[in-house]
Amino acid sequence: MEFEYLLRVVGAGICGVLVGFERKSRMKEAGVRTHFIVALGAALMMIISKYGFQDQAAWSNVKLDPARIAAQVVSGVGFLGAGMIFMHRHTVKGLTTAAGIWATAGLGLAIGSGLYILGAGATIIILLGQKILHGRYSWLASPKTQQIVICLSNTEGAMSRIQQLLEDKNITILSFHAENNSLASELNLEIIVKFPESFNSVNLLSLIQEDTSVKAVDFQ
Repeated sequence: MEFEYLLRVVGAGICGVLVGFERKSRMKEAGVRTHFIVALGAALMMIISKYGFQDQAAWSNVKLDPARIAAQVVSGVGFLGAGMIFMHRHTVKGLTTAAGIWATAGLGLAIGSGLYILGAGATIIILLGQKILHGRYSWLASPKTQQIVICLSNTEGAMSRIQQLLEDKNITILSFHAENNSLASELNLEIIVKFPESFNSVNLLSLIQEDTSVKAVDFQ
């Protein structure tokens, strides 16, 4: 019987490798080894939770909860996933990888409990989802946002010209912060904008640089 349990652990590990390989091919934070260990460990915890205390089932004063250890996998893997998520230039990174870790734990639990078809099917669905939905399709595309940092001479009308330029290009200003640099008589602008569909940000860079008051532009 324990040999069957071992096969479940190995099967879960293989499914984890498949998901991890897809993440590794995209140079993501968690790759083959991480997904392998998560799936294998989840299957092991599921087996222990479901079958590890059967020798005590006959005890009259003992009540077993087969889902208790397995339930901790779901919450415990959240700490691992949280380590994958970080902010970079006003953009959240690592959400898909963190979700993949969580889903990998789920397929490990499924295989560990003996639901082989469900676990294998979930692996295929995860892989297909990450492959198919990775491309940018028009019906899935979200508005493109960008942080622009502009250093310009603190002259009359300089800031309003930049604002007008953005409005003329139908660019929505989401956040606008201006700060005076008294040492160099300059004005530093930090602007977060939302571009219209199929807008070329390179063209905007050229237009901003044409303003004589602009000294430096940085798209972040």
